[in-house]
Amino acid sequence: MRYLLGRAFLVIGLFGGTIAEYNAVLQAAEDAPPAAAGQTTPESPVPPEAAPQPVPPPTSQIEGLPRNLAPGVLVTIPPDVQVDETHNRQDIVELVTLDPTFEWAKDCDFRRTVYCLQFQFKLPRLIEVDVPQVTGRLQRKPVLYLVYAVTNTGKALKPVPEADGTYRVEEVAETVRFLPRITLKILESGKEYPDRPNPLTVAQIRRREDPAIRFFDSTEMNERPIAVGETYWGIATWEDIDPSLNRFSIFVLGLSNAYRWQDPQGAYKSGDPIGQGRVFSRKCLQLNFWRPGDEFILKETQIRFGIPGQVDYEWVFR
Repeated sequence: MRYLLGRAFLVIGLFGGTIAEYNAVLQAAEDAPPAAAGQTTPESPVPPEAAPQPVPPPTSQIEGLPRNLAPGVLVTIPPDVQVDETHNRQDIVELVTLDPTFEWAKDCDFRRTVYCLQFQFKLPRLIEVDVPQVTGRLQRKPVLYLVYAVTNTGKALKPVPEADGTYRVEEVAETVRFLPRITLKILESGKEYPDRPNPLTVAQIRRREDPAIRFFDSTEMNERPIAVGETYWGIATWEDIDPSLNRFSIFVLGLSNAYRWQDPQGAYKSGDPIGQGRVFSRKCLQLNFWRPGDEFILKETQIRFGIPGQVDYEWVFR
């Protein structure tokens, strides 16, 4: 009984809860039969250590014995796939502009299969590395970087036509490609920094993070299809970041193939190239970070996931 009560208090203390939840756990402990020495009762909560570990990279990335990461080191963003992303209704503006009587070219239904990858990451870190310059010399610079992993969970949504002309949406498993474009944006100034793949920088980060894993930069990640259940590990890097940044976001484009498009009124004129004036926006993961610390010296220990009063992350179209 004492053991169960202790575990009940531990669950409430670690994970929080309402008074009703507290009372429910306490009542379960009171009603439970005593356990034998060394025995864990069914009511005992699973300890945090039993949480599943991150999926290891494929053998093509393993060159030794990878380090075991403690629970909570990787932040996991689950895939987000919405049914309404599998279709949209648009006029075929090129045909309607050519002849407004083409009713069949108005409000057409466009359908597509949509996928989204799971994204895991460590908090952004800082490292001093030797970066090659246009002069051919190496210059020691602080580089902010993000270690991440992408996993194909195999839960894409595919529209399937029915005999009556309607569609149903099926969950399918498909091999996909991750074509990353990872951008850091300082929210105060609006300045953006694109990821700059650099093999020398990645090599130095690898020695610090895990020499047993051959991390891919954005260019290398483009070259590999990701099968269902497969995970690839990568690194994004940014140089010459303003050290006075306070709030910033990292935008990860390429996790999903969902997109939106529109043809602004009058943007296309008869005779223009197909698609003239068309505006596309693509689904993108926005990760928000806060750095409460020194105004001029950037320290990795000051970086927090999430911004006070705002969401930690969200899916946006940009």
